[in-house]
Amino acid sequence: MRSKPSTVAEEAKGGVVLPFILVVLIWSSTWIVIRDQIGSVPASWSVCYRFALAGVAMAAFARMRGVSLAIGRSGLIYAALLGVAQFVFNFNFVYRAEHYLTSGLVAVVYAMLLIPNSILAFLIFRQPVSRAFIGGSVVAVTGIVLMLLHEYHAALLETGAVSPDMVVLGAAFSLAGLMSASAANVMQGMEIARRLPMVAVLAWAMLIGAGVDALYAWATIGPPTFDTRIGYILGVGWLGIAGSVVTFPLYFTLIQRMGAGRAAYTGVLIPVIAMLISTLAEGYRWSMLAIFGALLAVAGMAIALRSKAA
Repeated sequence: MRSKPSTVAEEAKGGVVLPFILVVLIWSSTWIVIRDQIGSVPASWSVCYRFALAGVAMAAFARMRGVSLAIGRSGLIYAALLGVAQFVFNFNFVYRAEHYLTSGLVAVVYAMLLIPNSILAFLIFRQPVSRAFIGGSVVAVTGIVLMLLHEYHAALLETGAVSPDMVVLGAAFSLAGLMSASAANVMQGMEIARRLPMVAVLAWAMLIGAGVDALYAWATIGPPTFDTRIGYILGVGWLGIAGSVVTFPLYFTLIQRMGAGRAAYTGVLIPVIAMLISTLAEGYRWSMLAIFGALLAVAGMAIALRSKAA
């Protein structure tokens, strides 16, 4: 009889550990895959292909789960707004940011998502913000600034493909994408979001977002172009299926089993692994300034998340 609680605890632990590891590893890898998508195909078309595939797969997943895709007119309007914020503005900014910054550094900037989320939640929903959260956020932002300064100084000293102005532009794109993602995140705190099945909403948001991406790409760049290189095709598949359809349900599972506060700690590990991948794959060069900045960013985010969970 005494062994029963430990068995239940082990099962609960197993039910959390595997989804946690998968979410962290998959989302850590998506940043370098996005980098490979940039080049032969304009960013807007790559974003379109990714979420057209993800939207179809998410709709199929919803039907497999027995979730109806009929969410009504108000639901479709909400999904459209969410799709434009998340799958149009956010990811178009992300892909453009990685034109000028290494994938790991963009991932570190996006790890700060909790900060604008909390600010907007305070302004819109009056959710309280603790002093510990503010202190941790200041530490994290300081770390990000130091890492961007390292990148800027490196561009000044080296005559390469990236100039100091490009570093500034990459930082601006990253911040614009961060705010777009934050707007989409806070939208999920609206009352209508609690009434609708999230899988169905995500399917419609991805499909509508992909449609808007296609319209924008055609109007600004021209007809679709596609890279038949096997790496590009696999990259679209990885980002569309693994990076979207697999991870979102897994992350929702983590929230249900661990709580939103603890599940958010994936956001601390993801930029760390993304920076390691960037160091190996892109030759990111570390300096004492960059190391100190990275440590501050991770420590500050951990403090902010800890206070938020409490």
